[in-house]
Amino acid sequence: MHIYRCRLTLMEKTFFSSREVSNFYYTEPLIGNYALAYAMGFCQSPYFNDGTIYYRQHLEGLNEQGIYVTPATLQGQPRFFVEQFNAQPETYWFAMGAGVLVTRPDGSRMEQSGKVWYIHSPDGKRRKVNATNRPQFGRIRYLSVGNRAVCYVFSREPIQIPSYIRLGKFMSKACVESQPLKYQEVEGQDVSVALLLNPADLSSETEMNLYDLVTVPPTPLVKNALLSGPFYRLQNGAMLPAGMRFGVEELPA
Repeated sequence: MHIYRCRLTLMEKTFFSSREVSNFYYTEPLIGNYALAYAMGFCQSPYFNDGTIYYRQHLEGLNEQGIYVTPATLQGQPRFFVEQFNAQPETYWFAMGAGVLVTRPDGSRMEQSGKVWYIHSPDGKRRKVNATNRPQFGRIRYLSVGNRAVCYVFSREPIQIPSYIRLGKFMSKACVESQPLKYQEVEGQDVSVALLLNPADLSSETEMNLYDLVTVPPTPLVKNALLSGPFYRLQNGAMLPAGMRFGVEELPA
């Protein structure tokens, strides 16, 4: 087993939709391990997507290869950047429909029935304007430039960790400094692990006695966990539970 310590430095403001409160979109001070698996190129999402979620297929492939990455824990006090956005169209004519901002294509005529709008094209066809699941205005809380985070990558075979990755909804750039670490396999009882962990990924031999729950999509994380079972004692003094793998068995196929 090869273990790499990866220090991430955000080079651009970074947004994950961790929580939505009315029209305020929050990024929590963490980076999930599913996002890191894709960002580091260990698995690839399709270029075109119809909304299908491939976590199970892709992450099961990493389990077969013996590759695993932990969530990234921010170092020090996290810093945020908040801005307003307005995605309303800048056209001469638009209207608010049922869950959609309606615009009029050139040469077309609009018809309203209640909150539903229809487009009458020049060729005589009538088409309903469907709702879109897209916010039109609000505020976004990003992780700001300069935030640093640490995660660990486990691999059965030696691998190359990329020096730069793209993260979040807006593919923001981050620098990655990786370092291979020596380790010892030990048994531990009531070991405190401050780093973020994905509880679904822990080995069946690991007992989780106490923890702080962080509820974020697509899967909750824990921090400040008190664990018992097999551990890797790293040369930098960190203790990480052994046998972690992506626990995706309960995810939809």
